[in-house]
Amino acid sequence: MTQTAGAGTSERPGRTVFGHPVGLVNLFNVELWERFSFYGMLTILAYYLYYSVERGGLGLPESTATGLVGSYGGLVYLSTVLGGWLADRVLGMERMVFYGGIVVMLGHIALATLPGLTGVGIGLALVALGSGALKANASSLLGTLYEKGDPRADGGFTLFYLGINIGAFVGPVVTGLLQTGLGFHYGFGAAAVGMALGLGQYVVFRRNLGEAGRRVPNPLDPRAVAVAAGVGVLIVAVVAGALVTGFPLADLKYVVAGVIVVVSAGYFAVMLTSAKVEPDERTRVVAFLPLFIANAAFWSLFQQIFTTLAVYSDKRMDWNVFGWQAPPSFVGSEEPVWIILLSPFFAVLWTRLGTRAPSTPMKFALGVIGMGVAFLGFLAFAGFTGPTTPALAVLFILALFAVSELMLSPIGLSVTTKLAPEAFRAQMMALYFFSVGLGTTLSGVLARFYAPEHEFAYFGINGAVVIVIGLVLAALSPWIRRRMQGVH
Repeated sequence: MTQTAGAGTSERPGRTVFGHPVGLVNLFNVELWERFSFYGMLTILAYYLYYSVERGGLGLPESTATGLVGSYGGLVYLSTVLGGWLADRVLGMERMVFYGGIVVMLGHIALATLPGLTGVGIGLALVALGSGALKANASSLLGTLYEKGDPRADGGFTLFYLGINIGAFVGPVVTGLLQTGLGFHYGFGAAAVGMALGLGQYVVFRRNLGEAGRRVPNPLDPRAVAVAAGVGVLIVAVVAGALVTGFPLADLKYVVAGVIVVVSAGYFAVMLTSAKVEPDERTRVVAFLPLFIANAAFWSLFQQIFTTLAVYSDKRMDWNVFGWQAPPSFVGSEEPVWIILLSPFFAVLWTRLGTRAPSTPMKFALGVIGMGVAFLGFLAFAGFTGPTTPALAVLFILALFAVSELMLSPIGLSVTTKLAPEAFRAQMMALYFFSVGLGTTLSGVLARFYAPEHEFAYFGINGAVVIVIGLVLAALSPWIRRRMQGVH
């Protein structure tokens, strides 16, 4: 640990760990535990929804269950707009991370203790809102620890991503074992405990995050704060009420996708017309638009780990491991294994290459193309019936998921903080998560077309379409770079 910046960097003064600001350690840990709780819950959620009552589930139709999982994921990322807005206008990013964690923990407690769709409605509404607040602001808060143009930023975000994936690996293992051994509600309870641990360490080390994250860049008129609070409560009530009182769950995914598209278009319009956005900042927002679309395409396939591939894992994968039958929810932990192994390599690679690394648009394009190719890997096992696909084979297919994710996702977090207008820092990160949310919701929409007898068409068409999107982005890369105004 050192007290000064290394030569040749633009680091802000302060302590560092392995050349990075010490605040990275705190954000690494809080995101680890939040992802432990989030993915631990998410990997057993589809099974809870479509398993029969005799198996501890709610007995919903399979397509409704996968659609609801995709819709819920979309709601998580849609709620980042509220978290980003409250950070920019009322509380600041640092406080929103803390309060978001509390709401997440309460949501998991509701899932663990309340029965049936009542627990699902209240629990998912709270987790969605809390995760939205935490995710938009934790990533933006990390961005404040680096100056614009600091070549260490991509490496720092990749290390941050390592924390996310340690949580994403351990969470499904713990909740899957608890679900098969004791029941679904014990798995949901473990998610609540994980979030509590993350909050505890965050409180202890908050002082290492600096002052930038505590500022409110665009303060709201105090008279409007009560109105904003009322809107937040209304959103919770509407979402929870819709899930509890018989809203046609099979249609929810279409509603969420439509809302995300409309709100995203509105956000782009606000940033492109706001008087608080400088001309060069406005040009950077234009550069962000094709990255937004490509990111949504990527996540529409990747997030099928929790929709289509959850069903695939349950019905088509052979989980016999040396005589032990592993839970199908372990599919949620296979991809993070590769992220954990490869993240340090990518962090060092981007740091060492610095400005010699591929441009951000090209990294995005390679990530999108790789994701499409990975989906084509499932064609090797298409045409069979029953649990015949070896878990080890899927593990290696998911290695390409991981490489593609590392080419795109941490880089996306990093470039969003660089392209963000000063008056919309947290809300720009919310817009990034809208693209993830749109893709996540589409993963539920696409899952309704999956059936074992149609695997050639399903995996082939999905993979080919996304590869084409990646190739188009690669062709547009020079145009995008010119509009990024010097951001690499």
